[in-house]
Amino acid sequence: MAGELRHRGPDGTGLFLHEDFGMVATRLAIIDLEHGDQPLPSEDGRYWVVQNGEIYNYVELREELERLGHAFSTTCDTEVIAHAYARWGEGCLDRLNGDFAIAVWDTVAKELFLARDRFGVRPLFVADLGDEICFASEVKALLRHPRLRRELDAASIVELFTTWSNVSGRSSFVGIRELAPGSCARVTQAGMRERRWWDLSFEPETVERPDHEWIEELRAELDDSTRIRLRADVPVSIYMSGGLDSTLVTALARRHAEGRLSLFGVGFDDALFDESGYQDLAAAAFDADLARTTVGATEIAELLPRVVELAERPMLRTAPAPLLRLAASVRESGVKVVITGEGADELFGGYDIFREDKVRRFCARDPDSPWRPVLYTRLNEYLRTDLTRVAAFLGRFYGRDLTATDDPLYSHRIRFLNTGRCVNILAPEVLERAAADQDPLAPLAARLPEGFGRFSPLGRAQYLEIVTFLEGYLLHSQADRMLMGHSVEGRFPYLDHRVAELAARMPDRLRVLGLQEKYALRRVARGLIPPEIAARKKRPYRAPIAGVLLAEGRGADVLDLLSRRRMEAAGLLDTRAVGALLAKIRAGGSEGVTETDEMALVGAATTMILHDRLIESPTIAPAALPTKVVRGEEVAARGTAERAGVAR
Repeated sequence: MAGELRHRGPDGTGLFLHEDFGMVATRLAIIDLEHGDQPLPSEDGRYWVVQNGEIYNYVELREELERLGHAFSTTCDTEVIAHAYARWGEGCLDRLNGDFAIAVWDTVAKELFLARDRFGVRPLFVADLGDEICFASEVKALLRHPRLRRELDAASIVELFTTWSNVSGRSSFVGIRELAPGSCARVTQAGMRERRWWDLSFEPETVERPDHEWIEELRAELDDSTRIRLRADVPVSIYMSGGLDSTLVTALARRHAEGRLSLFGVGFDDALFDESGYQDLAAAAFDADLARTTVGATEIAELLPRVVELAERPMLRTAPAPLLRLAASVRESGVKVVITGEGADELFGGYDIFREDKVRRFCARDPDSPWRPVLYTRLNEYLRTDLTRVAAFLGRFYGRDLTATDDPLYSHRIRFLNTGRCVNILAPEVLERAAADQDPLAPLAARLPEGFGRFSPLGRAQYLEIVTFLEGYLLHSQADRMLMGHSVEGRFPYLDHRVAELAARMPDRLRVLGLQEKYALRRVARGLIPPEIAARKKRPYRAPIAGVLLAEGRGADVLDLLSRRRMEAAGLLDTRAVGALLAKIRAGGSEGVTETDEMALVGAATTMILHDRLIESPTIAPAALPTKVVRGEEVAARGTAERAGVAR
């Protein structure tokens, strides 16, 4: 199991055994490089902790715990968790500012406590075998258990192909599920009890405040969020996209970082996707070093199998592949930690889906108006299509179920209908099994919080985007998995819970003013970043799709998985539907081929890659020999000082 997680922690392995419980940690050393090996105990040796991730406010928590009489043996943030849990129990989670997956073993009560950070930045999977509970950061480790079978979960794939996520908690594998973001679980002899310990509420502030007060508070919170994410005993770098979000974080980091900033950016051979010019502009403005990795269709095709291995699920875009290559260049430079801008669009209204919802609701108030639908041409302006020329089409496209504004999923219903067409590539038997297990939208409907109906329409749309696209796709398949694929830790200042909760309380006008997205962030950025970047309209990060899989070389290797022979052997895809899709894309090139067609092609290819790499011929990882073994039975008989020594 540890061998399967070597890429997440190449710097050391620690094994803890106590009666019929065991846990192993593979460590990526970031803080207290010499003494921070896990597992780590509380002061009296009762609680033993492993974590994947970081607690950014560990300095302040340590000082508070020392005032309360706790004595520390290391300067590691993981030891702070042990003492905090000993002092406050589950309540310690509310005090942690970080991205983490935590396991705590209570040697006295013989109980296991598991917890995951607020947005689910760090993964945590669980398999309940009745008389056994297993947990791990990735499915690959759990699949080493002899009682778990390598079988894809049909309902999970259909849900993923519909909503981009698995809000249900299903993994892509039968019998393995993911602990939900912001959730914790207690495992005893009686079984496992889960609860959600945090959720984001978009219920508006009841007290009116001047806009400048909101902006000043946001600037202060973002500044501190960035400051504490620079804490490390190794160099910290920044991902630079050339957009508002990463440039603003860079400006704030410059105020606190020692020495010259180092930036990493990704460029594309295809000018449609490339933002290199803005990256260069930002680097020059901050006198920072910029290392750029430029990728093309061939390299994306070469990387796609490894992307799927790391993500452990099918996907609908190739966008993670360039980020995997970027992470490789970061690691090759000797850097272990990067700060990135994920979360800003979801929290501050940066995506077109929020503007779409606003325009559609405006049109729904007068559905027969010939003029209101013209506003649809103001959406998706980054696409090559002449949107004015297709105004009539846009009116029909966005006009579906236009007046059903009471639908809780109204803002995302069109996306789900479009993306859901991708399920047509799946074999009929797969669709039948999935339908027998769940409605793909039912888990999302069940996930909505009690106060969801009190959120504004914008707040509802943002909440849906966070629990599907952000948590289910961006943080999973583009962020943590691609970074950790090369043993690099990602840190996300916009996902600091103080920043997120402040954004959610703000008046809607500060997030989306008219049709201008991220108004509050643009106000914060004034005078801090180049005006050319501050004024840029949102351009989503995207990568080439169809051309990648139709390219020679590894593109052909991937397409070989979509041969009739391979598809029939796997029994996952509808060979006729996939064949027709390939014929359409080959004949149409980039013209006449819809985004849904391209997503379906990627979905078909990555489903087959997943089957090929993790079901049919799984890669055998190298053995990870423990550098430290701690046996709880031996530790229990020793004194406090000696126990603390064993922990190191």
